[in-house]
Amino acid sequence: MSVSAVTNTSPVTGEPMKPHASRLDEKLKGGPGRLGMGIFAAALAIGTGYAGFHLLADLSEVHTKSIFPFVLLGIALLVALGFEFVNGFHDTANAVATVIYTHTLDPHVAVAWSGLWNFIGVLVSTGGVAFGIISLLPVELILQVGGGAGFAMVFALLTAAIIWNLGTWYFGLPSSSSHTLIGSIIGVGLANQLMSTATATSGVDWGQASKIGRSLLISPLVGFSCAALLLLAMRALVKSKHLYEAPVGVKPPPFFIRCLLLLTCTGVSFAHGSNDGQKGMGLIMLILIGTVPTAYALNHATSARESQDFIAVSQQAELTLAHVPGAAALVPDARAGVTAFVRSRQLAPDTLASIRQLIGDVGHDMARFKELRLVPQDKTRNFRNDLYVIGESLRVLDKEAHATIGPADWDVLKNYRKHIDKSTKFIPGWVKVAVAIALGLGTMIGWKRIVVTVGERIGKDHLTYAQGAAAEITAMVTIGAADAFGLPVSTTHVLSSGVAGTMVANHSGLQWATVRNLLMAWVLTLPVSILLSGSLFWLFSKVG
Repeated sequence: MSVSAVTNTSPVTGEPMKPHASRLDEKLKGGPGRLGMGIFAAALAIGTGYAGFHLLADLSEVHTKSIFPFVLLGIALLVALGFEFVNGFHDTANAVATVIYTHTLDPHVAVAWSGLWNFIGVLVSTGGVAFGIISLLPVELILQVGGGAGFAMVFALLTAAIIWNLGTWYFGLPSSSSHTLIGSIIGVGLANQLMSTATATSGVDWGQASKIGRSLLISPLVGFSCAALLLLAMRALVKSKHLYEAPVGVKPPPFFIRCLLLLTCTGVSFAHGSNDGQKGMGLIMLILIGTVPTAYALNHATSARESQDFIAVSQQAELTLAHVPGAAALVPDARAGVTAFVRSRQLAPDTLASIRQLIGDVGHDMARFKELRLVPQDKTRNFRNDLYVIGESLRVLDKEAHATIGPADWDVLKNYRKHIDKSTKFIPGWVKVAVAIALGLGTMIGWKRIVVTVGERIGKDHLTYAQGAAAEITAMVTIGAADAFGLPVSTTHVLSSGVAGTMVANHSGLQWATVRNLLMAWVLTLPVSILLSGSLFWLFSKVG
């Protein structure tokens, strides 16, 4: 090989490239072409038009003399979509690294294909991950999300996440957006608790945080070990020598290998959209509820029949709790009692009575309103808050496994909670489209730095076809399983650790400087995001 080929530099970092990496130089520098740009522009215009039309249609129901809520809404949405935009720099780029470095697809075709399946994944997502993350936030800030403290919370955690994600992207380090967002939420919770020592305030739901933290901690280990074991299993069962060879020049792999790699890239992109895309959705819903509760605090898509079902199950839940010892008593302020339980997660003597009484009050109100869309504008926020604290109280109570509530009674309460969730935990279609657009734009603009790191700097040798497939299959299955259980995991951590695992299994060796930097980013993400978001929350609270 000529000296010039060896001394080529990366089109992204300017550093010397390996001989095999230099062959991608022209492809990485190339643009998508006029046809590609035209298709992307058309898709962007259609998606933006759809989201804008439905947002304006929803806002037409809001009657206010002040323009301030709409200005605040616009700023908050830009910040939230900015988080998803930067998220696309990192996580979506990981999904295309293997197909680019095995020459399965040209870079811009891979990015467009991945963007399409991210979009589909976002559209079919359930919302479980989105609202699982929201449940980490302090309850009083959620209930007051339309006030200064609530917006300080949202802006602080989103700004902190954007700052850290941009910094790690600039240095080409695959950092986890999930990890960053969880750290930002913890920072806000701790700051909220420290700033209000004179009053009863909540900080972090450490039970939920530890559950999510375990999924983020275990997922890289799962990615590393499972990808390594999968590669060894493939070597033992599949004897095609082409599968274990590095690409020759820029020639595409054999047809069946190309199909396999395309399938795994598609699966990772879909799983990423259905999991990571939800993080921004939950925060956008908080913003919408805080600024324009009339339109978004309650699910107006709920039918009249479903509203009548809600009234019936409310009566069942109230009667069920009335038979539990200590729950039939009258309390002076049921909402305060339930909110205190959700905040402290400690059962008080009047907790069950407060839950029962608030369920009854909500059921009676619903019987008067008939349908969720008919709830008066001045009562919407309080009605939604009552539903939220009831749902959270039942979730916390379920964890406590209260001895006096039998299995049959729990079935009734869980059915009631499902109806509450359907009324309050919903994501409009236009929000999903907006998030998908932000992710796609971020990927189109920032994909190169992370792709180069994953493709060139983790292992000492070029990725073989089998290594790319093993890493992608592991990421696809892991993220898909986490989505089914409503847990956030990091596409970045799973895939980059999967690539490292295949390098070790293949005896290719690791570039320890890169591994050290990745580990440093992984270790520092949580404390830095906690410190950033906590400081910003304090600052924004003082300014507000």
